[in-house]
Amino acid sequence: MFNSILESNLSITSFLICIVTSILLGVMVALVHQKTTKTNQTFTESLVILPILVTVVILLVNGNLGTSVAIAGAFSLIRFRSIPGNAKEIVNVFFAMVIGVAVGTGYIAFAVIFTILTCLLSYILYAMRFGEAKEKEKILKISIPEDLDYENVFDDVFEKYLKTNELIQSKTINMGSMFELTYRIIMKNQISEKAFIDDLRTRNGNLKISLTHEFNNHDML
Repeated sequence: MFNSILESNLSITSFLICIVTSILLGVMVALVHQKTTKTNQTFTESLVILPILVTVVILLVNGNLGTSVAIAGAFSLIRFRSIPGNAKEIVNVFFAMVIGVAVGTGYIAFAVIFTILTCLLSYILYAMRFGEAKEKEKILKISIPEDLDYENVFDDVFEKYLKTNELIQSKTINMGSMFELTYRIIMKNQISEKAFIDDLRTRNGNLKISLTHEFNNHDML
């Protein structure tokens, strides 16, 4: 059942089977990713195309060491030209590449079963909200004048409105004339965000304040 369909010489029939399988499995991965993750059209299209590209590369290499080294170099260049995504996007890119490798080596049945089971697992974990925090973390960014001692200036405001707060980054901005403080926070229930921000504004001289509702790695950039 898990034997490769490829013979010593690649036939047109085997090639078409591999390409069609890559397309169908890529579409399956893209649909599940689109359902379970906030994404964009470009990335979703990439998940459909990536298994096809990897499949063709594997078929072209066909055990040739020199070609393998050249292809590895090309993939390395593409990697350094790419923008890092979130953990789910990175996993699905790797998932699509594994599908391409499996199909490109002729293990069609293995690729189909592997893709179905992995997509099913991904959807089940999404439906169960597996690993989701019970309380939503938010990212608070506050700009303050450079002469303001920020270590304790917001303590009473945080005590009034927040369950937890953690200073995770402080940096200078505007040519060193101001600081930007970044906190990871969890707000108390039934608290007005406007009242919270208004109280902070009285402490930071009405400078810029931002409150991000969903924490991700890009908030640190």
